[in-house]
Amino acid sequence: MLGIFSGSIVSPPDELVAAGSRTPSPKTKAAALLRRFIESKAFAVSVQAGEHAQLAYTHHNESPCQPRSFAVKDEVFCLFEGALDNLGSLRQQYGLAKSANEVLLVIEAYKALRDRAPYPANHVVGHLSGSFAFIVFDKSTSTLFVAVDQDGKVPLYWGITADGNVAFADDAELLKGACGKSLASFPQGCFYSTRVGGLRCYENPKNKITAVAAKEEEIWGATFKVEGPAIFAARE
Repeated sequence: MLGIFSGSIVSPPDELVAAGSRTPSPKTKAAALLRRFIESKAFAVSVQAGEHAQLAYTHHNESPCQPRSFAVKDEVFCLFEGALDNLGSLRQQYGLAKSANEVLLVIEAYKALRDRAPYPANHVVGHLSGSFAFIVFDKSTSTLFVAVDQDGKVPLYWGITADGNVAFADDAELLKGACGKSLASFPQGCFYSTRVGGLRCYENPKNKITAVAAKEEEIWGATFKVEGPAIFAARE
């Protein structure tokens, strides 16, 4: 799956910007990245979610245990990969039909977070049990919400394209060609929300998350860690 967002929606992490400047490497623009995804992934589907957001996905070569899904409801777009162990109880909690899948559940959870303020974002993602990574974009408010499960069972990566867009994908090789060293593994057990002002940890949402510059020989520009007892680094 792939999500690309302009600088008007997402402010690129300073550490990734610095990494790309410190070690110049080939980059491409967002349009070329999207084109590469569509051309290299069989049966790929792309969706324009407003003027400044693009989403793409494919079911080709997906894991039976971690399928990919897409849905849009009330101008809330969501890409989801993985499976929730507690989907049944969450359906009841959010008043959904038994036929509702994970991607619809995440949309409803996001809407609850948005409409029932102050509803702690870490509580929403903290209640999700299983293996998952998801990208939510609310077109009506230009809000981005991204999260990965606490054990990092579904990989997700983010980087900055040549024209300053921020891209999220489950394929590191795809982003390497577009983002160069401005690339990192999205930290497990964390979420990113433009509404709350950046990257947060589920368990310690008030703890600051810092970036550590990677060594020159590594493909990552930086790794992210939570200050305090819980440490989350990039997966090897």
